[in-house]
Amino acid sequence: MTNSTPYSDYIKSVIRTVRDWPQAGVNFRDITPLMQQKAAFRKLIDSFVHQYQEVDIDAIAAIDARGFIVGAPLAYELGASFVPVRKKGKLPFKTLSETYKLEYGEATVEVHTDAFKPGDRILVVDDLIATGGTMLAAANLIKRLGGEVVECAAIIDLPELQGSEAIKNAGFSVFSVCTFSESE
Repeated sequence: MTNSTPYSDYIKSVIRTVRDWPQAGVNFRDITPLMQQKAAFRKLIDSFVHQYQEVDIDAIAAIDARGFIVGAPLAYELGASFVPVRKKGKLPFKTLSETYKLEYGEATVEVHTDAFKPGDRILVVDDLIATGGTMLAAANLIKRLGGEVVECAAIIDLPELQGSEAIKNAGFSVFSVCTFSESE
């Protein structure tokens, strides 16, 4: 699938870059302006809807927590179910978990074992692809439960951190609305 939409440049222009946060040398990509401006939020959701409106999707698997911002309205617009992929210990029913490496340490995400049916076509959604660990963990959970990952989608891709490449190398397709280089 393509990696641009008619609104990509506009959406990128609304995202705020916070320099040296949470630590020196890091450029944090703040998506809150996208939600604060109603036209920007509409264009953001429309970008995903237009990308997937003719794709057979049974569920949107949105990653905790910023993936929920896009995942819920997208599921509604596409007539798909909404599957939360949560941080460990946040889901009340029987779960399946996947642990992945962080720069320093590990993290774990979980999904309910009855979140979808085997064979369902699932779109994985998050706000950002950095190293790709969270997205890959979510995609692996879906596969382990018998779902088919249609694509891994995000608002922002940071290609210099090679997360989208790691996701592709694992056999999953990737879509992002916009990309940022480290110098932007």
